[in-house]
Amino acid sequence: MKFLLGIDFGGGASKATLIDESGNIIAENTVEYPTLYPENGACEQSPDDWINALCENCKALLVKSKISADRILAVAIDSATHTSLICDENFVPIRNAIHWTDSRSRKQADKLRAEKGEEIFKKTFHKPDTIWTLPQLLWLKENEADNFAKAKYIFFEKDYIRYFLTGVYCTDFIEAQGSMLFDCNKMCWDKSLCELVGINEEMLPPIVKPTDIIGNVTKTAADATGLKEGTTVICGTTDTVMEVFASGAVNKGDVTVKLATAGRICVITDKPYPDRHLVNYSHIVDGLWYPGTATKSCAASYRWYRDTFGGEYKELDNKAENIPIGAEGLIFHPYLNGELTPYADPALCGSFTGVRATHTKAHFTRAVLEGVAFSMLDSKLYLDSLNIPYNTTVTAIGGGTKGKLWRQILSDVLGLTMITTKSSDSSLGSAMLAGVATGVFSSAEEAAQKCVKREDVTTPNKENTEKYRKVFEEYKKIHDALAPIYDAR
Repeated sequence: MKFLLGIDFGGGASKATLIDESGNIIAENTVEYPTLYPENGACEQSPDDWINALCENCKALLVKSKISADRILAVAIDSATHTSLICDENFVPIRNAIHWTDSRSRKQADKLRAEKGEEIFKKTFHKPDTIWTLPQLLWLKENEADNFAKAKYIFFEKDYIRYFLTGVYCTDFIEAQGSMLFDCNKMCWDKSLCELVGINEEMLPPIVKPTDIIGNVTKTAADATGLKEGTTVICGTTDTVMEVFASGAVNKGDVTVKLATAGRICVITDKPYPDRHLVNYSHIVDGLWYPGTATKSCAASYRWYRDTFGGEYKELDNKAENIPIGAEGLIFHPYLNGELTPYADPALCGSFTGVRATHTKAHFTRAVLEGVAFSMLDSKLYLDSLNIPYNTTVTAIGGGTKGKLWRQILSDVLGLTMITTKSSDSSLGSAMLAGVATGVFSSAEEAAQKCVKREDVTTPNKENTEKYRKVFEEYKKIHDALAPIYDAR
């Protein structure tokens, strides 16, 4: 029996999942690491933290599983899209990575949108915003000229981690689609887009398929991680498509609702749907796409709340469960780093409004859970306006779905029946991808059939849905009132 290893690097933690050839999960492990906020609008991560998490995860997983490293057939890594890292001529990082939620490039994005917006949109299917690599590189060029001048190679998060394992510099085409330096029609790096920031295409990694075998674990990496030298390494791809894959969404019309660092509602389609408020990426299944909405601070809001005000998730949930719908007038907007769908406004700020002396910590907790759900409803209603066909029973994915209360709140707010699976983590998707790449699974469909195991179903309460829609009206009014204030800052 051989085993497949998938390792995810998310907004605040790395998770590793080991499966066998039949699709059974053998062991899992998670290692947290910090996101750094050195100044207003900044969101950065240290590449050293990624490597330390990789090594700790691999060693812990081998201990937990009690299997020898030589029984691991292949490894695949995924991470959040368009989190970039500049390196010098020796592939050494020059500074911390800029996380995709970093909003310091607002002026650069505005300028690109005004001067080159249509040209960029036609090639990339997206309009310039702070989440993309292109405006972030422009910010670096204009604010850290010395660092930018030293840059010889541009990595994306999972590619740097995989480079540590193999010494091979490359990326996959789905990752490249998130850079705003890639022509999604021609499926290649675009010279004119690169010229907008003053880089050449040689600074960007060669592009391969997510399922391509790109190298093997080196001796140095083997010593650091506990993996066997020579173990096959797959290119891998981005975390969202791996979560979509791990949920079993491999057919047109399938839908995933994601409660992770960011929130997403993704629909599997047979074509992209270019729109300023949607994110369009290819699926790993040929010919399919997964256009989706994006809530910038989803589970990130709950983690921020936990870290700032204290408590454990289970304890917080238990107390919030006793608070009535609407948290007795307390409303939270999860715009901790601006917002994407349906506003594309990096200036928006998070807020608690309607605070009364009668409100307890449990009220604030419930307001956070409901506020994120309202942001997801904002996204769903925009998606509905585009008339993209999709199934009304959806699969809920991401770490936030572990909370029964939050799942019920989200189901009630969206008015959708939500299925959860035993694991929908993107690390499972990467393990499945490693299986497809090495022929353990004949196709993505077979991998989903063997590996995806339904666990629970959450059905919306119609009465609660009606109550939430009334609170949502207030939520929208508050956004409309405060947005001009934030934009004027």
